Amino acid sequence: MNQILSDPDDDTKGFFDPNTKENLTYLQLVERCVTDPITGFSLLVIVKKGEFYFFVDEATKLILKSTTTNKAGGKYQGTTVSLWDLLYSKYITEEKRRELVQQYKSGSITIDRLLEIILTIIQQQTKSDSNTTKTTITTTTVTETCEVPDFHGIRKEVSATELLESKIITEELYKDLSSGKITVTEVSEMDSVSKYLEGTNSIAGVYVQSTMETLSIYEAKSKGLLTPGTSLVLLEAQAATGFVIDPVTNKKLSVEEAVAQGVVGSEWKNKLLSAERAVTGYKDPYTGNTISLFQALKKDLIVKDHGIRLLEAQIATGGIIDPVYSHRVPVQVAYERGYFDEEMNQILSDPDDDTKGFFDPNTKENLTYLQLVERCVTDPITGFSLLVIVKKGEFYFFVDEATKLILKSTTTNKAGGKYQGTTVSLWDLLYSKYITEEKRRELVQQYKSGSITIDRLLEIILTIIQQQTKSDSNTTKTTITTTTVTETCEVPDFHGIRKEVSATELLESKIITEELYKDLSSGKITVTEVSEMDSVSKYLEGTNSIAGVYVQSTMETLSIYEAKSKGLLTPGTSLVLLEAQAATGFVIDPVTNKKLSVEEAVAQGVVGSEWKNKLLSAERAVTGYKDPYTGNTISLFQALKKDLIVKDHGIRLLEAQIATGGIIDPVYS
Repeated sequence: MNQILSDPDDDTKGFFDPNTKENLTYLQLVERCVTDPITGFSLLVIVKKGEFYFFVDEATKLILKSTTTNKAGGKYQGTTVSLWDLLYSKYITEEKRRELVQQYKSGSITIDRLLEIILTIIQQQTKSDSNTTKTTITTTTVTETCEVPDFHGIRKEVSATELLESKIITEELYKDLSSGKITVTEVSEMDSVSKYLEGTNSIAGVYVQSTMETLSIYEAKSKGLLTPGTSLVLLEAQAATGFVIDPVTNKKLSVEEAVAQGVVGSEWKNKLLSAERAVTGYKDPYTGNTISLFQALKKDLIVKDHGIRLLEAQIATGGIIDPVYSHRVPVQVAYERGYFDEEMNQILSDPDDDTKGFFDPNTKENLTYLQLVERCVTDPITGFSLLVIVKKGEFYFFVDEATKLILKSTTTNKAGGKYQGTTVSLWDLLYSKYITEEKRRELVQQYKSGSITIDRLLEIILTIIQQQTKSDSNTTKTTITTTTVTETCEVPDFHGIRKEVSATELLESKIITEELYKDLSSGKITVTEVSEMDSVSKYLEGTNSIAGVYVQSTMETLSIYEAKSKGLLTPGTSLVLLEAQAATGFVIDPVTNKKLSVEEAVAQGVVGSEWKNKLLSAERAVTGYKDPYTGNTISLFQALKKDLIVKDHGIRLLEAQIATGGIIDPVYS
């Protein structure tokens, strides 16, 4: 089921954007909604033909989610939070959110400036005291006061001043370099710097699973393991991201060197020299200046599909390369220097566009370069990424998109080693130098099979890192324990979706910690206070389903059924949205701010009686299905597995539950 929900071409795109006519997942549709400032409900915007339709595209969303800060005040005080979460928090109005995103996408403000504005708004709203840190972004012209050695770029040396101006190092770090407090070598080894100087690995070669043999791309082609077409695009991606790689001898070579040493055949020399210009730069025939890959693409000096494929490979391996200064640059700097724009951002964010220019020879899928890189194994000696080649009938292991999303969204601040004192994702820990390829595969397979939980997976990885780094007693080790608790004093129940939930059940479901449970038992904290915690309320109530529609031209809020009656939504679109409401807790009337059972909604005219039976069926995703063999109450997923509901229908409801906070346990509500 995890695999099905991760497949964007599968049954998961069961919802429809009436404005763009796109099929989307429920989460994608929810993220295009506006929030009612009074009720907090999510409303689907309906625009008339010709009106501007605002939503945050996938590429911008990714940038906002990957930009984090620990300097926000209010409810985020002392925590690391993404810019996406701040932008969609209670502190930012719908109008302000739209204004800021449009300013950012147009290039009139940078990502740093966007963060600064949002932090200032939160600071003003929460009337933070002097302990609240305000981020001030300044553009500084620096004169080097002492000799700082250059850094090693991709093909030539890079000055510290250039790294500062490219926002790769901070002003503080620059001053430390100038004063000799820190060396060029030490700075070069920082992850935040090395990824721009060197980038992350491109696909270096292939690993033949049956023989455990490592081959270069060209050799794999010569042996018939890769087609000439697949081999060429992989070698072009190598050349366009820095070097042609020989994974057997651990060499990184220019195209000329690679041809001279027989790593690639001379028949491909000209094609690879052309791709290599993505690193060394293209010559503008009108000015004679050196220009970047993107600029060459805009001037039609290279074929569009070809250029997009190389650009996507650069971004996937660390960032767009500045051919003038020979290093990669952050996305925002790429915008400022004219190496990227919003149109290209949109093209690269479209999974059905020219971005899927790479091919998995095992599954016969077209993929983006990043997706193919993430299916590779890492050579334990060289650290190179190797594309696995399996024979027909052999097991092919890779991490699917849904599992990847869970691993990337699970974070901890308790890892040792190089991650000491930082918040890091489980994905990054799993793919760190501390976890071997074999161990990674074993752990992911155990998690996907259900034999270990995500908490247990995190515990195992933290323990491995702790053992490898020989952390001292100051290192905190996370221990996950299953504890049987006897309540020593009366703790009131919590309000679940449809019935009361005990504190013990929340503890056993790992929604509250043992420490929080003890505080409840001793009266140090109340049920109300715990219920209002984001980490708890999302499981008790969930986040909002799509409650209704907002008609942009009239600024009117309507229920889903009313929008259908007025011809703003088709009956099919309306029904799946109402089924998603019923399957995630309640049918909603966004006008009167009511959450109702299906029976109540029909009785009050919020939905028509003709849909009552269909909605009662969807509501069982909350109240539970009856197992005809045992008489037990079972969940939506269990009913799906027992073929008690139609597959496409069940998957759509399950995806809506996950998108609005998590799968619902009908037994405990």
